[in-house]
Amino acid sequence: MTTQTKQVEVPQGWEAFAWKWMRYSGVLIFILAWIHVLIQDILVGVYQIDINYVAGRWNGGFWRVYDFLLLFFAFSHGMNGTRQVLTDYIHSAGARRALNWILLILWAIVVVIGTIAIFAFTPPAA
Repeated sequence: MTTQTKQVEVPQGWEAFAWKWMRYSGVLIFILAWIHVLIQDILVGVYQIDINYVAGRWNGGFWRVYDFLLLFFAFSHGMNGTRQVLTDYIHSAGARRALNWILLILWAIVVVIGTIAIFAFTPPAA
């Protein structure tokens, strides 16, 4: 007996991108967050972290970029998940469109504020 495999055509639109984003960003968040926990909570210890520690860590560009990526992927993943959950309960196309715009604007505001905080931070004078 032979079985035939039928390939399914998946439309490549916004929802397909959002579906893939949740999977890829989830893997990246998992890796970035656990490295963060390992360094900050286990190797350094939360009681050793103060403004001077952050200033020293952010003197180079690597940790600023790392923290930006953690912010970007985690918040994007969370907002996309929020959007997907809320669309289960919102059945009007107009309301869904408004929801998407509201979430996009909120996402942009938080990412811009976080980016400014990460990259414009000036360490205190020692």
